[in-house]
Amino acid sequence: MTFRRRARLDPGQVRDLRGRRGTGLAVGGIGGVILLVVVLLLGGDPGDIGLGSSPGVDQSSGAASDLGTDCQTGADANERDDCRIVGYVNSVQAYWTEAFRTAGSSYREAPTTLFTDAVSTGCGTATSAVGPFYCPPDETVYIDLGFFEVLRTRFGAEGGPFAQAYVVAHEYGHHVQHLLGTLDSAGSGAGAGGASVRIELQADCYAGVWAGNAVATGFLEPLTREQIAQALDAAAAVGDDRIQERAEGRVSPESWTHGSSSERQQWFTRGLESGDPASCDTFAGP
Repeated sequence: MTFRRRARLDPGQVRDLRGRRGTGLAVGGIGGVILLVVVLLLGGDPGDIGLGSSPGVDQSSGAASDLGTDCQTGADANERDDCRIVGYVNSVQAYWTEAFRTAGSSYREAPTTLFTDAVSTGCGTATSAVGPFYCPPDETVYIDLGFFEVLRTRFGAEGGPFAQAYVVAHEYGHHVQHLLGTLDSAGSGAGAGGASVRIELQADCYAGVWAGNAVATGFLEPLTREQIAQALDAAAAVGDDRIQERAEGRVSPESWTHGSSSERQQWFTRGLESGDPASCDTFAGP
């Protein structure tokens, strides 16, 4: 998805902590990375796996950032990954602000934090190995931009700018669920029909809803078939069945937490084609 060159970005919605390194955190090799990604990829809570906190990570004051000067227009977003994330965050939040207003409610903006290696959050301390995630206690999305290369090289996704957009929009889908009370009321439980899978698939659908309305936010040009394919390919790459097959050589639906590749594509597509959050009731039916 290409940004309109003259669109004005708001880098204030993104906090840049890249380059700050924590100590005292370790992930045990490839197996540990895959385990963490299976648990947390695109929507988990780092507090759920006992990462705890680390005194070696000090990010409370923020780091010097170039986003404020380098990420001002859509033209910048077309050239730089970090500016592109700023643009996607701006567009996603512009859409949800209007959607909540139309529904007679108000949307509370959530910042995105860019980090490197490790970050201290309201959910505890997390490493890059967890992948992008949303933390409800501090209402913040966390992303290490290196994840997008991992998505391509380790998980076999084709990559591309709209794969990044899908990830950002999915995480903000969790913020919407938090604001609506869905995360608190959904219950718990893994497995193909469990609450965890339904939560993740709804966030995929909300990502599609944003994509279907993204042009109206004023930041982006119309979607192309290639860009839609990038999002669908990314959704498939992080399906539980695909990850399990690559990591373990078998598929175990009873342990799913995010849904299969086909389900993730299906719900993103439903949101994209309907453009309506009401179409995203993943809790109805089998």
